[in-house]
Amino acid sequence: MRAWKAVAVTGAFMSLDVSVTTLLYAFSHRDRGVLQDLRDFNVFNSVLDLWAACLYRSCLLMGATIGVARNSAFGPRRLKASWTFITLVCLFVGIYAMVKLLLFSEVRKPIQDPWFWGLFVWTYASLGATFLLWWLLSTVQPAREALEPGAAAAAGGQGPCGTHFPAEGREKPEEASGATLQKLLSYTKPDAAFLVVAAFFLVVAALGETFLPYYTGRAIDGIVIQQSMDQFSTAVIIMCLLAVGSSFAAGIRGGIFTLVFARLNIRLRNCLFKSLVSQETSFFDENLTGDIISRLTSDTTIVSDLVSQNINIFLRNTVKVTGVVVFMFSLSWQLSLVTFMGFPIIMMVSDIYGKYYKRLSKDVQNALAKASNTAEETISALKTVRSFANEEEEAEVYSQKLQQVYKLNRKEAMAYTYYVWGSGLTMLVVQVSILYYGGHLVISGQMTSGNLISFIIYEFVLGDCMESVGSVYSGLMQGVGAAEKVFEFIDRQPTMVHDGTLAPEHLEARVDFKNVSFTYRTRPSTQVLQNVSFTLNPGKVTALVGPSGSGKSSCVNILENFYPLEEGQVLLDGKPISSYDHKYLHRVISLVSQEPVLFARSIADNISYGLTSVSFEEVVEAAQKANAHGFITELQDGYNTETGEKGAQLSGGQKQRVAMARALVRKPPILILDEATSALDAESEYVIQQAIHGNLQNHTVLIIAHRLSTVEKAHNIVVLDKGRVVQQGTHKQLMAEGGLYARLVQRQILGLDTSADRGGQPETNFHPGRRELAGGQGEAPKA
Repeated sequence: MRAWKAVAVTGAFMSLDVSVTTLLYAFSHRDRGVLQDLRDFNVFNSVLDLWAACLYRSCLLMGATIGVARNSAFGPRRLKASWTFITLVCLFVGIYAMVKLLLFSEVRKPIQDPWFWGLFVWTYASLGATFLLWWLLSTVQPAREALEPGAAAAAGGQGPCGTHFPAEGREKPEEASGATLQKLLSYTKPDAAFLVVAAFFLVVAALGETFLPYYTGRAIDGIVIQQSMDQFSTAVIIMCLLAVGSSFAAGIRGGIFTLVFARLNIRLRNCLFKSLVSQETSFFDENLTGDIISRLTSDTTIVSDLVSQNINIFLRNTVKVTGVVVFMFSLSWQLSLVTFMGFPIIMMVSDIYGKYYKRLSKDVQNALAKASNTAEETISALKTVRSFANEEEEAEVYSQKLQQVYKLNRKEAMAYTYYVWGSGLTMLVVQVSILYYGGHLVISGQMTSGNLISFIIYEFVLGDCMESVGSVYSGLMQGVGAAEKVFEFIDRQPTMVHDGTLAPEHLEARVDFKNVSFTYRTRPSTQVLQNVSFTLNPGKVTALVGPSGSGKSSCVNILENFYPLEEGQVLLDGKPISSYDHKYLHRVISLVSQEPVLFARSIADNISYGLTSVSFEEVVEAAQKANAHGFITELQDGYNTETGEKGAQLSGGQKQRVAMARALVRKPPILILDEATSALDAESEYVIQQAIHGNLQNHTVLIIAHRLSTVEKAHNIVVLDKGRVVQQGTHKQLMAEGGLYARLVQRQILGLDTSADRGGQPETNFHPGRRELAGGQGEAPKA
């Protein structure tokens, strides 16, 4: 809103507020003037103090209006920073007006004095308007000419040519907690019938508990006042029936809520996992595995447990509070007003504490995710840790991460301490005030002793309900904080969508790399492939060779359609690989990597992984081609032998042969071998090569290898260096041509380790078993 509009509206309200309040004050004190009222002021029958409160809030609004009018750039920000102050002012003035009503009722009935009643109502209306106008002034947009040089960027305005500058330190707006909670509850729609039944028993249980204090007072009146055993016995019997009925209903309610939110936990985990496995490969490069697993396990559990527990408590206490408030006002409206004086303060403290606790809970979850990632990384690579005798250092790193969690937990403890102090002290003041004022009402004959006891019990019940609601708020905020992180992954749309539809029955299996340039999203400044072009011909074996970091495995990643291209095309039978159906593409292309990943399942399940229908004979045939059948049959359980986590129960060569069988059982038109025989003995490698070269009519083979015995038989050899194709041809042609390929072969044969023509820097040795990723720039970062 423009500054002049906000100033005009505020000025008009101040005039109206002062005029109406003065008019009501004048009519309520027609028998004396202001000076006489000030000199003979009596808090029981004078409303001069309410008129003074009007002048005070008008002065506050006037100061805010002048500040915004004089400086529309920084004035609204100062008002926004003082929201707590104006809230406290309005709160305490409202409490004082309520006290004024109680004091006024001691000398005369407020309903008999319409001017006082009008002033009382107008005071609350003007307090609400004051708060809204303060908020309106704080949202004033600064005029462009009012901004000082450089202030546009600080204010989050526009720069030259309409360029937007974000405000310094301004964070991305978070999704509202209410919206997150609403989205979370929308996942319980399939359990709507269960929730209706639970809500019914919740109302029954809450109403039963609500009537207990009332009949307690009836029992006491039956003893003290009526001295009637019949009335006393009737009240006790009703109390027993209410207790039994509410306990029965509460048990059913709790069981149903527990079941519903257990189903919610499963539903959330399924949705999250489905979303995770649909993300692009770069997502797993950018996010640590420990963080992702923490969202899938810890955060989903926190969401279901805390939300189920706290929503159950919240609904139960909401129904109880409604019944308690009705009974309290029916017993004594004066004591009810005294009771509700302290609740706005408690609610404000709970709101401040809840927002702070929400931020802390997010920090705790992030810190726990980092600690979990450290533990997961260490345990999954324990052999490496032990081989370097680094157990103590890893334990120290994990301890330091846990110390960060402890520091945040300590902040949570201090915040909770201050919250309990503030709310507990307020409740104590309210209880003492109720006891004192209630005693006055009993002595003056305005209520019975039984009603006072019933009211005090109701006040304790209300206090317990409000305390529970306070803890519910903080618990919900913690659950909402975890839910926001879960929904961040669930709602995330992958940046690379596999929406291809091509699935031809016949595939020639010709692959063309045409002027391909590629950069990993995690390393945007490093171009891994630069204008790379080569062809994989059907029925032929093509080998990619080159120093580590030259981009060989990146070509495999692109051919598998793991990453989007920066420039150029990769064509399969003349069509871009992105236009093929995702399942079809990875059915016709099989990859065997240097370090294959096996799942914690049987060997047979690993070989047939991803295939819906494959016979056991086909599994055995593929294992025989991969020279794996012999060692598999020697195992105790044969093909039913469990491989362990990531194939830990098998040796490196055995894992490679099982992975080779997993690729061959698909009979793929395109077979990619990325150092697939680096861990095999000569005999096993020979058998596999015979299987690969024996029947190439239906296969296009791409090999990445360092062994000369594997490379020299290829029909075409593509030599990469620094992301560029520097040579192509057969082994004989490249040896005759000289250059990088000849030098690499010479080093392997003679075992040389001299510097190449690469600026005097020694190249990576071209020898068997050397990993591509070792220090290179062209390989995919691990997730």
